[in-house]
Amino acid sequence: MSLYKTILVPMEGTPTDRAIIEHIKPLAKTMRSRVVLLHVASGVPAKYHRTDAAGKEIEESKAWLEQVRAELNAAGIPASAELAYGEPAREIVKWVKRKGCDLVAMSTHGHQFMADLVLGTTAIRVQHSLSVPVLMLRAR
Repeated sequence: MSLYKTILVPMEGTPTDRAIIEHIKPLAKTMRSRVVLLHVASGVPAKYHRTDAAGKEIEESKAWLEQVRAELNAAGIPASAELAYGEPAREIVKWVKRKGCDLVAMSTHGHQFMADLVLGTTAIRVQHSLSVPVLMLRAR
């Protein structure tokens, strides 16, 4: 029985994601977890057209998700990838409440405390909106 049967990994589609991907690999393998990669497309087309959105952002997001999903599968970790549309923190929280997971693991930019208060970072907003554990790893 795994402590973390399902780990949700929200991804930005930037090099910041690499920190959490590398951290999650041994954890998911040890815990025999399933990993769900989630990217929230937040550009103008995504916010207004939702699942009908198209264009460069959507295609690049799908390609990045597929690349990381394949990398995890190749490492023996069951993984799936999903694309959501809208405001990242809201969509991540909605996903967890709708589908459920045992851990949310995400990279952060490591802003200073005052910047977090002013900017309301996605990671902080997700952490304060959920009752499941949230692992935040600062990207270097």
